[in-house]
Amino acid sequence: MKIVVCIKQVPDTTEVKLDPVTGNLIRDGVESIMNPLDANAVEAALRLKEQYGGTVVAVSMGPPQAEDVLKKALAMGCDEAALLSDRAFGGADTLATGYVLAKAAEKIGDYDLLIFGRHASDGETAQTGPVTAAFLGVPQITLAETLDVQDGWVVARRTTEDCTETVRAKLPALVTVCGEINEPRYPTPINIMRALKKPRVVWNHEDLD
Repeated sequence: MKIVVCIKQVPDTTEVKLDPVTGNLIRDGVESIMNPLDANAVEAALRLKEQYGGTVVAVSMGPPQAEDVLKKALAMGCDEAALLSDRAFGGADTLATGYVLAKAAEKIGDYDLLIFGRHASDGETAQTGPVTAAFLGVPQITLAETLDVQDGWVVARRTTEDCTETVRAKLPALVTVCGEINEPRYPTPINIMRALKKPRVVWNHEDLD
């Protein structure tokens, strides 16, 4: 099973500011971290890998420094990483971001499952995962609190305003996860060392066609 987990580097603060001219986040002087819910997505992917075998590919779109969150994902246990970095991607909204992530998934190929955090802490739109699924033409499950794979289907429990329900989607599919799904692991020293030898690539807009 091949799982693609999409993660984002976000400011380590809730007091984000916007450039009044470009409308983009001002990141200068602000520490950056892996989006917390994306850490849950990585953990969910790794648990499926440990249970069923396979490969987990971590993908992030952002400036060169976003490689830091990919290094953490590799240290947590992901097998490969791809950074989507190009000035052409700068200032992308969720529609453009979803398109780029979809093109990356197509380039990776042969994926069974894509996992996203429910939303990013610097935007909270919860749109990027669903937009990516729409571009790929795959079914999606949002707000997953549990996650499993059974006989070619992904099965998840999700809570809405009205009820708690169990739903399934035929693979390949995309799932967005909530924080309730797990407690992300911390990278161990040995895994941090191993991460240095794992494959990492950087793709620009030409690489993604």
